[in-house]
Amino acid sequence: MSVVRIEGKEYAIRQIFSDDFEFTIPAYQRPYSWDSEKAEALLNDLLSALGHENKASEDIEPYFLGCIVLIKDNSRYAEVVDGQQRLTTLTILLAALRASLPDQYAKPIVKYICQIGNLLDGTSNRYRLKLRERDEDFFKEYIQDEDGIEELRTLNDAELSDSQKLIRANALLFLNRLQGIQNESELLFSYYSNNFNESSPESYSLDYSENIPEPQRIRLAQFIIHRCFLVVVSTPNLETAYRIFAILNDRGFNISLADILKSEIIGKIDKEQQNKYAKKWEDAEEKLGRKNFEELFSHIRTIRRKVKPNRNLLDELREYVIKPINSSQYFIDDTLCRYAKAFYKIQKPYDEANRLVDQLKCIFAWLNKITHFDWLPPAIAYLAIPNLDTLSLVQFFTDLERLAAGLMILGINNNARFRRYGQLLELIEKGQFAKLFEFNSPLQLTLLEQNKIINILNGDLYLMNRFSRYVLLRLDTELSGSGASYNHDIITIEHVLPQSPSPGSNWEKLFPSKEEREKKYLHCLGNLVLLARSKNSQAQNYDFEYKKKVYFTRDNNTSPFTLTSLVLMEEEWNPKVIEERQIKLMKVLKDTWRLQDDSGDVQLSFFDIPGIELE
Repeated sequence: MSVVRIEGKEYAIRQIFSDDFEFTIPAYQRPYSWDSEKAEALLNDLLSALGHENKASEDIEPYFLGCIVLIKDNSRYAEVVDGQQRLTTLTILLAALRASLPDQYAKPIVKYICQIGNLLDGTSNRYRLKLRERDEDFFKEYIQDEDGIEELRTLNDAELSDSQKLIRANALLFLNRLQGIQNESELLFSYYSNNFNESSPESYSLDYSENIPEPQRIRLAQFIIHRCFLVVVSTPNLETAYRIFAILNDRGFNISLADILKSEIIGKIDKEQQNKYAKKWEDAEEKLGRKNFEELFSHIRTIRRKVKPNRNLLDELREYVIKPINSSQYFIDDTLCRYAKAFYKIQKPYDEANRLVDQLKCIFAWLNKITHFDWLPPAIAYLAIPNLDTLSLVQFFTDLERLAAGLMILGINNNARFRRYGQLLELIEKGQFAKLFEFNSPLQLTLLEQNKIINILNGDLYLMNRFSRYVLLRLDTELSGSGASYNHDIITIEHVLPQSPSPGSNWEKLFPSKEEREKKYLHCLGNLVLLARSKNSQAQNYDFEYKKKVYFTRDNNTSPFTLTSLVLMEEEWNPKVIEERQIKLMKVLKDTWRLQDDSGDVQLSFFDIPGIELE
């Protein structure tokens, strides 16, 4: 059994950025991602640890910056498995200090950023930290090279990648804090973006309230170089380095599941192919956004497993997704990129680049409003199938929205939902697409389920908080001919017949029986409207005519909701009007979701199995 050498040692920053190390960020690593909040927190922590006393640097308590993990043998070359964010941010901070100090203090900082070449020896500059290929030249030109950092002020963010924007923002943050200019970067960016075409940046007053005096800047540079420390854990073995990386993640370090998988998967690809596949990975991550990209792996696990997880997500992905494929390139091409593309279309249906037909855009928008997300794995799996025609896609997703809305209305618990969607995934995986639309398919609501949904919708809809808003907005869309757009900051549900009519009001005359009023009419669909405003407890009790004019309409005496506009056309509001409206609106919902209230023979519902409980 071979012995794997693992070394852990504490190093001061002066040793970290020295000839002992030449750091490289591998292509499979995620881009630089620290935002200004994290960068400023680091600077504030360092300043706090430094203090304002005139202590010599050797008398200041040492400051621990955490742990980094390297793949490194006996040479100086080191691949950074964990620590990219800190090493990059520290380099940016040193570059800002170099630009903010007099030459006699700035020159010594240079060697911690770059080993200067020697013309006589025929050597060129060697940078202490080499970023990923995408950002390497940018980082050299604007951070590592002397005087480059000031040129960042002239750049327009629109021309930069996300990681370059963050590097620029953090560099200007440090530079402005050290030079006592708090807001200059924002002003200059506005200027160079032509937002202040007729002015110059000099015409704006700058905030110097956070000025760090020159003696304190000198002390800060000395403190970082001599009294700040990193623990370096290194091993020459790639697999061992990843294992350490994963263990640190389990101990609470800020490493994501996607980072670990990226390291493992791309790390197994031949060196000459790593940049190509790292770019594919990063393109998918950047397009989806980090949060949705992390979520995608959970959906991929479900697509492959089709059952609820019984172990941690990382282990199940390794066991049931990555291991069976046994090809990193195939996983990225066939699984990750294909499903990421489908997920993006579902999450951002109105992005023109997706080129979706209007029907699918509308259906995806409604699915995204469902209160559970178990429908997403089958949605991603089906949309990722190549060469499906538009008609098949519209048919499937129309039925999927019907199913998801139905399960939400029925209040089915997550265990039963997972089983239902798992059965759906089985059919999709087997390519049995015709069976999806048969009456006994898991995609279709049974007659018993349809009956239950109709009974629920015919009841006290207002009290069904988990889905009432969805139902009313869905109904309003159908009433408007599917042309409604709901971009209002506030949307509330309101009663026409108020919940607590004033004693002696006309409401009590029209609805004299309190018991009948509350049990039959008050919370039913026919008595509800939508408002693009907050509720007004006083206005709720107005009589019908005044309520229409003052409460239900905007300044132009209209409502943005068809459901409410229909009420404005009524001359009075009485039991007959509510009953007729209830029947009409229920018919629209039945037609929308193809709900039958046939009381004849019905097949067994998926949720009438003993032991399955409703939420």
